[in-house]
Amino acid sequence: MLLEYFQMIDRVETLDLAGKTLTARSVVPEKSPVFEGHFPGMPLVPGVLLIETMAQASGMLVLAATDFAAMPFLMSVDSAKMRAFVEPNAVLDIEAFLEHEGSGYMVTKAKITSGGKKVCDAQLKLRTMPFSEVPLAPIVRKRAEEIGLIAAMQAGT
Repeated sequence: MLLEYFQMIDRVETLDLAGKTLTARSVVPEKSPVFEGHFPGMPLVPGVLLIETMAQASGMLVLAATDFAAMPFLMSVDSAKMRAFVEPNAVLDIEAFLEHEGSGYMVTKAKITSGGKKVCDAQLKLRTMPFSEVPLAPIVRKRAEEIGLIAAMQAGT
C-alpha cells in the first residue's frame, strides 16, 4: 500500500465472478507522509483513504466483470461507516460484492476488516465508461497485473 500514490490494493486474493465477489489484501505502511499530518504523534489512516481502498477493490471487481471493457469511476458513496481506527502496519482484508449493474453504472457493497474486526463498510456507485472513450487501458491493465487481478481472472478464482 502506497498511501501517497493512492495505490491502495497490494494483492487480489480471490475473484468469484459467478458469486460477484472479489477479496483483496493490503498492509498499511509503517511510515508515510500522510501520517505526518494525520495525526502527529498518533498516525491513523484517513477515512477517505479507507473509502478509496474499498472503491479500488470495487473497481477491480468491475474491471473483471466487464473483462476490461470499461473503466470504473467512483460516483457516490452511501451509508459509509467507519468502525475502527487503522494504524501503521495493519493488515487490511477488503471485500467487494457487485450488487447491481446496468445503464452505465455498477453498485457494490464493500467492507474492510483487520484482524477479524470490522473497520469500515459502504455502498459505492461506479460509472463505467468504455476504454475507447478513456485512454487509461494500458495503465489500468498494468496495475491489475501487478496486484494479481489478471492472474485471478485467468485462474477463474
